[in-house]
Amino acid sequence: MAEQDNTRALHHIQSLPSWLTGRVAARGRDLVARALAGEGLRLSQHAVLAAVAEHGPLAQAELVRRLEIDPKDVVGLLNELGDKGLVQRRPDPRDRRKNAVSATPEGLATLQRCAALADQANRELLTPLSAAERELLITLLRRLHHADQAQ
Repeated sequence: MAEQDNTRALHHIQSLPSWLTGRVAARGRDLVARALAGEGLRLSQHAVLAAVAEHGPLAQAELVRRLEIDPKDVVGLLNELGDKGLVQRRPDPRDRRKNAVSATPEGLATLQRCAALADQANRELLTPLSAAERELLITLLRRLHHADQAQ
């Protein structure tokens, strides 16, 4: 009997919600990453640009807290975005020892184009589902996400 159970071990793993959501998430990230590459951005750069556009001007330390990423990574990402003309760092008027990061007009325009590209990639991801199924899936995913945050 135990031998027969082992023959279904892979099937069991691949039927777990955690495995399935992980595979779908990986495909979704890949689709969005490829779409953003058309704008010359990586997912991490897109996240930094979005945070700066929504909450900026931001101190680099606040950016680290909001995105929950390593401070060393933020410096590199900001350098890359600055080199592309998408963000600018200026002395923080509240504390001249710190830099405040804000999105440039080109950064805001790029962010708009990236939003459209990400939306298109997600439409592609969800193509097999009907409109009602897409809405239900998003509702259920939000519920799972918010339950995780409440803990």
